[in-house]
Amino acid sequence: MNNIIDINLPVAEILKQNPELKDLFVQLGFKPLANSAMLNTVGKVTSLKKGSKLAGISLDKIVKTLEFNGYDVIGVEE
Repeated sequence: MNNIIDINLPVAEILKQNPELKDLFVQLGFKPLANSAMLNTVGKVTSLKKGSKLAGISLDKIVKTLEFNGYDVIGVEE
């Protein structure tokens, strides 16, 4: 498990490195990620930071949830 999450990477890349996060992302509100077709299309070009805006999920909530689950989050300040 890679404990560093760069929120500027595409969601699909983050999940390829950390597949255990898929359920957590879906619980946070990224419901389309449950659909593999969406993950393999939109997920390949949409960063976690951009996806948070598209899904209407607070970036702060995502970061705090990831940190609570033992991940270090980078790319927030950019």
